[in-house]
Amino acid sequence: MIYLGQGLGLQLVLDYNSHHSWPLALLAMDDESCSSIRAGEATSICFISPSQIAITIIEARQLVGENIDPVVIIEIGDEKKQTTVKEGTNSPFYNEVSYTPSCIFLQQVMHNKLIGSILIGSFKVDLGTVYNEPGHQFCDKWAVLTDPADIRTGTKGYLKCDISVAGKGDTLQATQKASDAEEQIEKNLLIPKGFPSERPWARFYVRIYKAEGLPKMNSSIMANVTKAFMGDSKDLVDPFVVVTFAGLMGRTTVQKNCADPVWHEQVVFKEMFPPLCRRVKIQVWDEGSMNDVALATHFIDLKKISNEQDGDKGFLPTFGPAWINLYGSPRNHTLMDDHQELNEGYGEGVSFRGRLLIELAVEILSGGPFDVLPEVHEEQFEEFLLFGAFFEATMIDRKVGDKPISFEVSVGNFGNVIDGVSPGAGSKKKGHEGEEEEGTPLLHEGTGESSHDFAVPLVSTTHPEKPLITEGNRNYLYLPYDDKKPCVYIKSFWGDQTFRLYYSNVLEKMAHLLVSLESTLFTSLMVFLMLKSHACLFFKPQHTVPDVFIWMLSNNKRVAYTRIPAKDLLYSPVADQRGKHCGKIKTHFLKLPGKRPPGWNVHGKVDTYLWLGSAKYAHTILDNLPIGYETETPSGASSGHHGSPPPVSLVYRTKNVFQLRVHMYQARGLIAADSSGLSDPFAKVTFIIQQTLSPTWNQMLLFNNIVLHGDGKEIAEFPPVIVVELYDDDAVGKSEYIGSTVAAPVTTLAGQKYEPPKLSYHPVYFGNISGGDLLAAFELLQISNSGPENLPPVDPADASMIYPVPANIRPVLSKYRVEVLFWGLRELKKVQLLSVDRPQVLIECASKGVKSCVIQSYKNNPNFNVQADWFEVELPENELLHPPLSICVVDWRAFGRSTLVGTHTINCLKQFLYKPKELPASPAKEPDIVEIDKSKKKKRTIADESAENVIDWWSKYYASVQKGQKVGTLGTLCMQGVQFVTHPCKSMVLNIYDGDLESEFNNFEDWVKTFELFRGKSTDEDHSDYEDRIVGKFKGCFCIYKSPEDGCSGDGGQPRILQGIPPNHSVKVLIRVYIVAAFNLSPADPDGKSDPYIVLRLGKTEIKDRDNYIPKQLNPIFGRSFEIQATFPKESLLSVLIYDHDMIGSDDLIGETKIDLENRFYSRHRATCGLQSQYEIEGYNAWRDATKPTEILTKLCKDNKLSGPYMQPGKIQVGDKVFTGQTVFQADENGNLESYEHLALKVLRSWNDIPGVGCKLVPEHIETRPIYHKDKPGMEQGRVQMWVDMFPKDMPLPGPPVDISPRKPKGYELRVIIWNTEDVILEDENIFTGQKSSDIYVKGWVKGLEDDRQETDVHYNSLTGEGNFNWRFVFPFHYLPAEKQVVVSKRENIFSLEKTERKIPAELVLQVWDFERLSSDDFLGSLEMNLNGFPRAAKTAKGCDINMVVATSEENKISIFQQKRVRGWWPFVKAGELTEFEKKGGKVEAEFHLVTAEEAEKNPVGKARKEPEPLEKPNRPDTSFSWFVNPFKCFFYLIWRNYKKYIIIALFLLILVVFLVLFIYTLPGAISRRIVVGSS
Repeated sequence: MIYLGQGLGLQLVLDYNSHHSWPLALLAMDDESCSSIRAGEATSICFISPSQIAITIIEARQLVGENIDPVVIIEIGDEKKQTTVKEGTNSPFYNEVSYTPSCIFLQQVMHNKLIGSILIGSFKVDLGTVYNEPGHQFCDKWAVLTDPADIRTGTKGYLKCDISVAGKGDTLQATQKASDAEEQIEKNLLIPKGFPSERPWARFYVRIYKAEGLPKMNSSIMANVTKAFMGDSKDLVDPFVVVTFAGLMGRTTVQKNCADPVWHEQVVFKEMFPPLCRRVKIQVWDEGSMNDVALATHFIDLKKISNEQDGDKGFLPTFGPAWINLYGSPRNHTLMDDHQELNEGYGEGVSFRGRLLIELAVEILSGGPFDVLPEVHEEQFEEFLLFGAFFEATMIDRKVGDKPISFEVSVGNFGNVIDGVSPGAGSKKKGHEGEEEEGTPLLHEGTGESSHDFAVPLVSTTHPEKPLITEGNRNYLYLPYDDKKPCVYIKSFWGDQTFRLYYSNVLEKMAHLLVSLESTLFTSLMVFLMLKSHACLFFKPQHTVPDVFIWMLSNNKRVAYTRIPAKDLLYSPVADQRGKHCGKIKTHFLKLPGKRPPGWNVHGKVDTYLWLGSAKYAHTILDNLPIGYETETPSGASSGHHGSPPPVSLVYRTKNVFQLRVHMYQARGLIAADSSGLSDPFAKVTFIIQQTLSPTWNQMLLFNNIVLHGDGKEIAEFPPVIVVELYDDDAVGKSEYIGSTVAAPVTTLAGQKYEPPKLSYHPVYFGNISGGDLLAAFELLQISNSGPENLPPVDPADASMIYPVPANIRPVLSKYRVEVLFWGLRELKKVQLLSVDRPQVLIECASKGVKSCVIQSYKNNPNFNVQADWFEVELPENELLHPPLSICVVDWRAFGRSTLVGTHTINCLKQFLYKPKELPASPAKEPDIVEIDKSKKKKRTIADESAENVIDWWSKYYASVQKGQKVGTLGTLCMQGVQFVTHPCKSMVLNIYDGDLESEFNNFEDWVKTFELFRGKSTDEDHSDYEDRIVGKFKGCFCIYKSPEDGCSGDGGQPRILQGIPPNHSVKVLIRVYIVAAFNLSPADPDGKSDPYIVLRLGKTEIKDRDNYIPKQLNPIFGRSFEIQATFPKESLLSVLIYDHDMIGSDDLIGETKIDLENRFYSRHRATCGLQSQYEIEGYNAWRDATKPTEILTKLCKDNKLSGPYMQPGKIQVGDKVFTGQTVFQADENGNLESYEHLALKVLRSWNDIPGVGCKLVPEHIETRPIYHKDKPGMEQGRVQMWVDMFPKDMPLPGPPVDISPRKPKGYELRVIIWNTEDVILEDENIFTGQKSSDIYVKGWVKGLEDDRQETDVHYNSLTGEGNFNWRFVFPFHYLPAEKQVVVSKRENIFSLEKTERKIPAELVLQVWDFERLSSDDFLGSLEMNLNGFPRAAKTAKGCDINMVVATSEENKISIFQQKRVRGWWPFVKAGELTEFEKKGGKVEAEFHLVTAEEAEKNPVGKARKEPEPLEKPNRPDTSFSWFVNPFKCFFYLIWRNYKKYIIIALFLLILVVFLVLFIYTLPGAISRRIVVGSS
């Protein structure tokens, strides 16, 4: 789950499951290819597993390319989201948030309107990697953008972002943000701790060789129909393998009609190493005519197949060639697979689905050659035997029915009666490739070579038995095995790789041995370190023998199963290598396949003896069986070369008789099973206790004549487990199950010395839900041959034949007094459609209790008139065995009827045990002198701040944020990466808490505690009904101490619990609520934004601030204050709600937070009004409390019975402490003024140091409260910064409220004059002369105000890179000096009804371009200047160098907000296309002049060269013209001047040629005419 951090960027919602390795990817792209994706087209999606993933895209730097328009795209599965396009920059700043479901892939893309989007670089990371980070987040980190298709050019840029994953109940830790100064990107990369900053590229090879044992039937619907109706029995499965890694996917070819396919193919992935995506997902699919169906899924964790150590001990991820066993749904011949999700990796596989031979290798591309293995060496197969004996089959769910029940034991496909090795086919050993042929007989018939070792059939299932109903518990069935225990015997063939399992068993036993030796701190530390470093070694990723499955079959239908790892059953002659369950009788609980309903999921309990090992150790199969058995073999069986034939059943003639004593004392915290919120709990065969969640039974249950087979010592060492079930007794209907626990009894054999067992708590579970604890003891006593007379005696039973727990086992009791403070009831909901009006509280502990008085009118006064009462009860001396205390609230209605409202159970009473306070030191002691630091008050001057920055409350706020940064406490604005101007009020700061105020001061429960009252059933695993079950709250407290002998309380008759408790009468209070800001709100609009506004509710008062909603913001700055008149306790719960404003329809609730004002009002921490750091009479830090510090100090001393305060010049004495400090101040030139307020305030801020009564008083603060939505319980929907002041109306009224209105941005106008350019790149080349030139013009804008982009005119035909412009840009903008950011308000698109306000850094962008008439203009260079810190200008063009921009220190930077006017030369920079180095792009002479909006209105200037204050036209050379507009000038300057003589010669020759042509053309006619005329 990922919650992407606060501040600037993009936020998503995703379901994160442990079996997924979803990659999170960032892609930097240009916008065209993603133009069809809009932020409003996707909506937030919540999955079954609630979680939130949030991504904050802050900015990007060092992106490659020229004049790019970058946009960030987030890809999650098939979903995509993108940020807005930032035009013309290599360092874009986004400050955008977008939501997308599923996992995330981020990419940076370059936008081009003509050619579409071009990928710049991408970044991918597993969500699991993010979740495993401290705080479940990467905060303020730089993601390295790379392009896998172009790995030679290195990094494509860096993207700064926050990524976080938050599940239900997870709290994101606030982390320190880096300053926006020249931070070192390489030292703050988005990689886990321990990863190298420079990661090489690597190829990940996954080679798929072959598979075997796949299901023989096609899983698709059409294939199942074919098999059902046509009886087609051939192999229909068409398998292929899909490999997924780091968001990439590869697949093999399809092998038609083959259950044992051979591929010999490989899939290659290219990713940086070590990768941020850890897991490789391998799925085997079946190609279907309509759809493909997954057959099985397996995950490989790269961390478990590699070693990160340096030197020769480390190695790259390496796997195989090795088999991986595939598990999934049961292999039933059904038309539809009911558990298809198991085949897709969701949940535990319940059946063997085949195995796959694969290899995984990694090649570092910078390393040497990588050899690909041409073939796989043949594997040596070995024969394995699996023997099992069933000693007991009980607790079979009665829903199974009365059909005959049998048990199937299988390892791999061997023993599977559905489609495993077919019976009668014969085991043909191994083929030429070393793989076994499926042919081992399974059931009660065996032929061929498979039985040449044993002349008995190999049986994988027990003989069907009809179940019987369990005596005393008709909910369960059992199989009457009695003295005859059925056996199973399976033979299989697997590769001889058992050494891997041996090593795993050795390491596991070493760990258990170290834990057992944990006796000292040093030993425990060593154990922890060793277990942590070797825990991954217990798990073997390279599989060998598959797991063993035990299935319960009812009428040959699979019902329930259990899965046992093969290594736990594996036999070895070396004891340390042997499996922990090998050759031992173990209890296994059978469960349903797939997703199980909540509650008791056990559908059977079997006690089995299992042995798995090589056939050469077959003679040891029966060695560890309990002695006294006789074997039964089939008639005609003869021994083979392995020794005696395996038994079909074991018959025990000798029996051990035991008596089981179950000492059920009490339970606590049980699950509520009735609609009232209570239960009537009983354990099976115990009596019922009505209406309680903490029953005390004090009953011993006797189970006589329990027959157990085996050696007594072995039984004592490994006793059978006891299952205790707890039920809720209902008068109508059957009892309802509410939990169970499993325990092992203390076994005492005949002849051993008896020691009574000790009571201990056993955890009770209702499915996966914790259902309380059971205080009990269990003992198993062996009955000797002489009979039960020699057993330890029991206490006599009562009239109902119920035996109590023996006195030597019961806890020792003492008489305690329990004092109860009844303060009041709060937030009571309706019960049975009626409001609660006359409630009463009942307190019960160990069957004793006390009742409060009845509240006569809950609506008018929810407090109790009688505040305290007490009762006496016998409690155990051992505090750990104290029974729970129950709080029950009832409502009295007409005719004396009472209705249960709700209950609360306190399981641990230790917190209420009375501890007498230590007496303070003797008063004869000299008083301690505490010197208060004398800090000289610095006089504020105008020079301390810029002329635009005004000292106000926000100055103190920003100073507090900066102080929090230095000490490591994060202010929320700081979490957005916002920087603030240094303020002179650093000593006048307030505390900014990262959480709510209650978490800082223990929920203000120093005087009273709040207990939530519950009603209704509690049976949901995810506790989704938790909020619905809360029906109200009880305010009170308890004081428990041993009863005094004289019967009085020892404090003058007043209960101890009333000491320091204020009266609970009604109080009128003036409440001021200050809402500063909200952060990281959950988006409520389809476009991923919200229009938040504030709603306050207190009692019947509601304040809606709908008119002041903030459009299109997830991080709004409210700056609002509200006043409310309230009466405690009637109106004491303040609700702060954040709503989303909608133009059409009802407004949507984003989230809310609730504050108990009454707890704060009466708390000793004095949370009514925070103590300021300094005492001021006027100004932004003026004292805002109604009472002065000296008055507060006097009241505290009086309430705590302290002597003082004694005020003398320069000091104040409180009790035994003397505080010294300044008390005389210079008032004016005439004299001095004496005031003790400053020193009294210092004493109050040091009140925690007062011995005996001191405590920390609440300082001036801002609390950051998380807000929640009832539809998304446990998941934060944002945070609100606020504080509350409270003033009693009977005290003097306070001054005016603090003005926290947000600072308005100030209007500025930046006037930029572009004078000249030099050395600009010449892009054009004359086709006639070959001379280079450029048609230069300059473009400029302020970032965020791209719509106000301005351009100079064009300087045509610049032959030297020189351009003359004399052109003025005028950029008006709004600026916040405190935050150093420009405020931009504009509509995001034409459909937006409201303007979106954004804050971005103040940066000016100047670009030089080459003008083109018939094509797009050519980009020549760019200059990006941070107006708060840009390099000083060069005085001349020669002194202007690119190093001015690249390598400028902070000392050489200036701010236009301080200088106001700057003129000089700056260099243009052009990024290289193939490298990350930058090259010179020219120089520009510019002048910057910053004026305020008022000054601009008084002295306006014209844009370009217009009035007013027009600029002169530039003196450009004659060659500066456009050939398109001035063709004659173009001919004169470009052709005539250069080719004049050639043109004249050409003209002369042309005339001559024309003359000759005409002469030759007319000569024959002239001659003919002459002849004719002449002859005539």
